[in-house]
Amino acid sequence: MLLEGIETLLVLAEEGTMSRTGSRLYISQSAVSKRIAKLEATLGTKLIIPAGRLIKLTPDAHALINNVGPSFNEIRGLIFEHQNLDDQSIITIDCSETLVAGYLSQAMGQYFQHDKYISITTHHTPVIVENVQSGKASIGFCAGHLPAQYSFIAQHLMDEPFKLVFNQPLTALPKAILVNDLKNPANISQAAVLQKLGIIPLMEMDSYTAAAQLGLAGVAPALVPDSIIKTLKIEEKFCFQFKELTELIRPISLIYRQNSYKLTRVKNLVDTIADLFT
Repeated sequence: MLLEGIETLLVLAEEGTMSRTGSRLYISQSAVSKRIAKLEATLGTKLIIPAGRLIKLTPDAHALINNVGPSFNEIRGLIFEHQNLDDQSIITIDCSETLVAGYLSQAMGQYFQHDKYISITTHHTPVIVENVQSGKASIGFCAGHLPAQYSFIAQHLMDEPFKLVFNQPLTALPKAILVNDLKNPANISQAAVLQKLGIIPLMEMDSYTAAAQLGLAGVAPALVPDSIIKTLKIEEKFCFQFKELTELIRPISLIYRQNSYKLTRVKNLVDTIADLFT
């Protein structure tokens, strides 16, 4: 029960509300409250404070998360490695949404013909990393920079270029553009490049698709990866490349735990995705 309570607290710290935490853990909102209450009783300290519709963590909660969070995820990952995957066990691939749309969908349509026990989830790279480390996902398909330290295998597939998407001709670098969330650790390196070039991030979106559509509508040029351009079938006349922006690539990687790759079904799936980039 202690591990269950810690897991709930970790998810609550990310989601901010009891309802979203319950949805992510597939339990009711009242079950989330009971788990946190039991954890507080066990530890003898207050962990959360209501703040309107949101939940605020106490200093003791933050200290617990910082001290226990990484080890807890690693323990879950080690437990996961001892599970047997038979022919009907679900293998979860946690992916960047843009990579599913741009590179994976057609291949998975074919793959499902001989292995239907695959589940595809979509998250941002930091969550994908956490899910692979904890064993929630067998495989991660990531776009963007990975953390400096990690305990899994990272297979670099390619560096995906970006283009500016706009409904009017661009003959010079614009002064302001639409970008994706630069606070996301996977994108944070872009901020320094844009600052060096004197380009202002006019808006920070949470979706490259939304940014591209706004660019095509003439709001401002949008910085968009090739996978989105491919998915949306954006015409070449609306896509612009500049030499100064060649640094704005994002690495695409497959990540998985070393012992997971020893399992035949996981290895076959990893190799199938990797082959898309050879």
